[in-house]
Amino acid sequence: MPLTEAGIYAAALRLIDEDGVEALTMRKLATVLDANPMSLYHHVPNKEAVLRGVARMVGAQFRTVTLQDAPWQERIRLLAMDFRTLAHRHPELMAYSFSHQPDFIQPDDPFWTALTAIVAAAGVSQPEVPETAALMVAVVIGVLGAELNGSLQQWASLKPPGAAAGADEVTDADQAGRDQDHMFRLVIDTLITGLEGRLAAGRKGQGAGRTV
Repeated sequence: MPLTEAGIYAAALRLIDEDGVEALTMRKLATVLDANPMSLYHHVPNKEAVLRGVARMVGAQFRTVTLQDAPWQERIRLLAMDFRTLAHRHPELMAYSFSHQPDFIQPDDPFWTALTAIVAAAGVSQPEVPETAALMVAVVIGVLGAELNGSLQQWASLKPPGAAAGADEVTDADQAGRDQDHMFRLVIDTLITGLEGRLAAGRKGQGAGRTV
């Protein structure tokens, strides 16, 4: 079967899901594809290009529930939860992409297209849509990165100085997972509340301007 970029990226993703990004090499990839290692370079120049191609392939596969008539707040929640589901489907790749690939999200990615449409529907002025969406992505990716590498769970288990230890500590993996679900929803609710407040302040300011 002839080599193709799509086939190379699909095989690389399987290796990353199984063993992590660091375990991926061009030689191992060639072995999985039953190909000469040098033949890969006719399609991709190096490992970094493979990782970039795999990330874009996964990003293009993003799907979310379409609720055009739902309030923008609910659409944001669904979009964020679906993005989180994708991150947990390919945790090794997504954690790497979050921290090493600033162009991981492209203008034509389904996630970015959906997010900017929702932000615009919320009432954000068109010139401010990209920066508002970018800030929301930065927060969500930061939280997901910490969730995937275990930092979020570790930080959440820290007690304030002087707090009694023992009774409230998380000792069960399922409980830890539920706590992470709760924290992610809290982050999204906080983003929504912040945007609602900003939009309300803007409308109030416009109203005050008209009465002058």
